[in-house]
Amino acid sequence: MAEPAYTVASDSETTGEEKSSSAFPEIAIGIDIGTSQCSVAVWNGSQVELLKNTRNQKLMRSYVTFKDDIPSGGVSYQLSHEHEMLSGAVIFNMKRLIGRVDTDPVVHSSKSLPFLVQTLDIGVRPIIAALVNNVWRSTTPEEVLAIFLVELRVMAESQLKQPIRNVVLSIPVSFSRFQLTRIERACAMAGLHVLRLMPEPTAVALLYAQQQQQMIHDNMGSGSEKIALIFNMGTGYCDAAVTATAGGVSQIKALAGIATGGEDFLQNMMRHLLLNFDNLFSSRGINEIKSMGLLRVATQDAIHKLSFEESVQIDVDLGNGLRICKQVSREEFEEVNQKIFEKCESLIIQCLHDAKVEADDLTDVIVVGGCSHIPKIKNLVKSVCKRELYKGMNPLEAAVCGTALEGAVASGISDPFGNLDLLTIQATPLGIGIRANGNSFVPIIPRNTTMPARKELVFTTVNDNQTEVLIIVHEGETEKADENHLLGYFKISGIPPAPKGVPEINVCMDINASNVLRVLAGVIMPGSQQPVVPVMEVRMPTVDDGHGWCAEALHRAYGSTLDLMTVQKK
Repeated sequence: MAEPAYTVASDSETTGEEKSSSAFPEIAIGIDIGTSQCSVAVWNGSQVELLKNTRNQKLMRSYVTFKDDIPSGGVSYQLSHEHEMLSGAVIFNMKRLIGRVDTDPVVHSSKSLPFLVQTLDIGVRPIIAALVNNVWRSTTPEEVLAIFLVELRVMAESQLKQPIRNVVLSIPVSFSRFQLTRIERACAMAGLHVLRLMPEPTAVALLYAQQQQQMIHDNMGSGSEKIALIFNMGTGYCDAAVTATAGGVSQIKALAGIATGGEDFLQNMMRHLLLNFDNLFSSRGINEIKSMGLLRVATQDAIHKLSFEESVQIDVDLGNGLRICKQVSREEFEEVNQKIFEKCESLIIQCLHDAKVEADDLTDVIVVGGCSHIPKIKNLVKSVCKRELYKGMNPLEAAVCGTALEGAVASGISDPFGNLDLLTIQATPLGIGIRANGNSFVPIIPRNTTMPARKELVFTTVNDNQTEVLIIVHEGETEKADENHLLGYFKISGIPPAPKGVPEINVCMDINASNVLRVLAGVIMPGSQQPVVPVMEVRMPTVDDGHGWCAEALHRAYGSTLDLMTVQKK
């Protein structure tokens, strides 16, 4: 029988003295669940400490294998060989799929993964399944993440010798609020309560703020404000942030993110090596999945080597008489992925523009994440920012260290040396507004608004004697409402009959310090100071699975009869 990867200490194995002398009070752990790797950290009383499993690993693979009766994650179970990933029983990359519907391009690109990803293209969650004893066992991204989170929690409890309930997690900037609720649901399934969900560059910014504060303390100086650009690129996502730091306070001036990462480098190279890739693997049979996996492993290994070598030889037998034997250069890799590098450059430029910061204003430029070792990425960031890269943090551990610091701060832990005298002033990564003026998206809280925030706009009716209005809430940056994330909707009834444009519908959006969004709407008639009907207050999001259908159903049921239009300021 294989040795268990971690051991949980029972009450009988742990003396009362050991429990009382624990260096860890009631505290939230920090977790960075990456698309391909995961880590967990905690404030140990004097500094951030990354926890290790019994294989002495601080970075663990983010996968779950379903080949046995009880699923096992990458914390407790180690694949005997990389090719075990090809059996169809191992599920990974769930961070790319969570909270997405089957019409999403990211979901379709995931069909090249060596397990079953099935879509109906009707706006519902995709079907994801692992191959167990020649049977496809369906699962969900939330279930896979929950299994992994349970293992991380048990590992942390074993080492800290106390129950763990609270957690701070890092998330991609581009995650919608619907995706955030899915992450929270996975945590709840794992018995964890989410104190904070921190955009990954925001977590890095908090670590940077602590480092700058420590430098000031060591040098007995006062310290001036430092402006840093943080670029984070992992397997699934790419983020950028501009932060202004002084005295342990980190203010996020701008955030930007896209669902592009190392997985896209990998898939582009797979299609480059095998030009008829999509046709060969269209049947999604067991043999095809294994062949895809073989190509994936070989391509992944080549990309990693190209970060340190100018060229690499790829030689892989895919079965059925199909073999790839090719020399690939770093220059060829960069050409194949030119569009991705251009997206990265545009993201940085957009973030600097949104922050109203010039490259010459930057004090430091920080590059983190699993793709930070790619030479083209480093050179691109240096070229745009006109700075050498900051070398004061481990690029693979920065995000989880930031979440551990936030976990300590949010738990009310104090430090006599002031190492936890930290504050992050966060910003909204996406605009939030409603559908009005036809199919237009009207932002009420714009992107990069400092949180907490409360803003309102006034709208009115579009039809004479309109007694109801439909408030449809979206999140995103596209001008057309239906191209943004649908968060929810509610109806206000009982508006007194009046000519169009007379009733004033005041829509207010409130985001508190915990990033909870509430939408309030009330109706005021001319000559009245009080709402004529009770104010509606709804916490968002309200939509669940099948939210791709919701917008169509709303339009089919109501058309434009309950529409709003913006009241122009006089």
